[in-house]
Amino acid sequence: MAPFVTSIKSPLGPSKSAFLQRGFSLQSPNLPRFASKARSFGVFARAATEKSVHDFTVKDIDGKDVALSKFKGKALLIVNVASKCGLTSSNYSELTHIYEKYKTQGLEILAFPCNQFGGQEPGSNPEIKQFACTRYKAEFPIFDKVDVNGPSTAPVYQFLKSSAGGFLGDLIKWNFEKFLVDKNGKVVERYQPTTSPFQIEKDIQKLLAA
Repeated sequence: MAPFVTSIKSPLGPSKSAFLQRGFSLQSPNLPRFASKARSFGVFARAATEKSVHDFTVKDIDGKDVALSKFKGKALLIVNVASKCGLTSSNYSELTHIYEKYKTQGLEILAFPCNQFGGQEPGSNPEIKQFACTRYKAEFPIFDKVDVNGPSTAPVYQFLKSSAGGFLGDLIKWNFEKFLVDKNGKVVERYQPTTSPFQIEKDIQKLLAA
């Protein structure tokens, strides 16, 4: 089926134009909703899987191994980020605000750079780190650049997607898709790329209080 938009000039940046050209609306009528609020909180945590996020080891932005088991007992917001996306400024700004507000209450934000959507994370790891930490004062953990789709998908993202399949399947659709993970390392919610961090603050509060 051909997308309903063939050419868009967006003041919000080329990534949003490309996103719309794929047939999705930033106003959300045509964007797949991964997490229906009509369902109970935690619906996506599949009892059949024995794994949790805590079973994985990843590399941080400096190339050091990080066992995600270090985050046991914390609520996690996991995001695939990009530096040159039309969603970059709002997401990084809001993620920084959310982290500052809730980090002492047990929230960690895990950012995974990814260059698979419009080539919008082309920089080296040092460049990505400087961008996030200098421009947006990001203090949350940033990890090595990964693939989130395809044959080279990072194992942690294979787990996230299998735990919370989206309306159109397991594929990550764009930059800044978000997974909310409970203190036991299980996925409880998945959010579309255009869902802002501020929009999921109540879910974060609920998870921290659990």
